[in-house]
Amino acid sequence: MSDDPNTLAIMLFSEILGTDQMLRSRLSKVLPKGMEISHFSVLNHLAWRDVERSPAQLAETFHVTRGAMTNTLNKLAWAGYIHVRPDWDDARRKMVAISPAGRQAREAALSRIAPMITKVVEDLGADKARAALPILRELRKQMD
Repeated sequence: MSDDPNTLAIMLFSEILGTDQMLRSRLSKVLPKGMEISHFSVLNHLAWRDVERSPAQLAETFHVTRGAMTNTLNKLAWAGYIHVRPDWDDARRKMVAISPAGRQAREAALSRIAPMITKVVEDLGADKARAALPILRELRKQMD
């Protein structure tokens, strides 16, 4: 392997991008019919945080445009997975919360995802997975 910093950077990001593409492909195949990764991500975030968020806050969290988040939220609302209400303090804003149906959809997705991701970690080895976490977290923080 070359000691050239550009080559190292290209190799690192090529591996990350390739892994991301393969992971997204595999996740898309196991998610419940009609659910997209973006839908699962928003449902998972709302369930995990268990607080209402504005569409703008969600767009910022996921590093997407407000228009892209509005599109995702419209699909989730149509499916009955979220509740959208006016902000009582500022009628121009809306607030989003996960619905009971959204919690069920998230759980269904998790039950389909869990075997796949558990196998990946088992095949990699718990020690290697644990060792990768601080590096991936630091990289994510630098990119933010």
